[in-house]
Amino acid sequence: METEPPAETEPPTLPSLVDIVVDTEDLSTLETAVTQAGLVDTLSGDGPFTVFAPTNEAFAAVPTKYLDPDYLPHLRNTLLFHVASDAAVLSTDLVDGQEITMANGEIITVSISVDSVTLTPALGGSATVVSADVMASNGVAHVIDAVLAP
Repeated sequence: METEPPAETEPPTLPSLVDIVVDTEDLSTLETAVTQAGLVDTLSGDGPFTVFAPTNEAFAAVPTKYLDPDYLPHLRNTLLFHVASDAAVLSTDLVDGQEITMANGEIITVSISVDSVTLTPALGGSATVVSADVMASNGVAHVIDAVLAP
């Protein structure tokens, strides 16, 4: 009696960063913004990327005019300020005082305390990571509680 060799199983495929945004209810405003800014193809690319993804509540604190087509260049720049290209940076890789250059060329500074990771742009304001290390096929996402202003 011949037996067939066991079928090779493929490892599960991770979703792309865009798929994560689309499939996460609390990131629906980010999904709209990424679409309006024409960044869907970019964030579906090979990466690796690190995306700091503001929640719907974070976007609710921003004037709605910034999602208007008249503000498209500002919206695109703001969204690129939430993306680090060329690296998938896990929360365990972050160091207190670390500076990260974002896709728009601006820098954010990482502050780490016992129970939180905070991101601070040069011009002020801050965002705290509320959900870290959401793995994607082309990088990693960290959900944050505020929209960072470049």
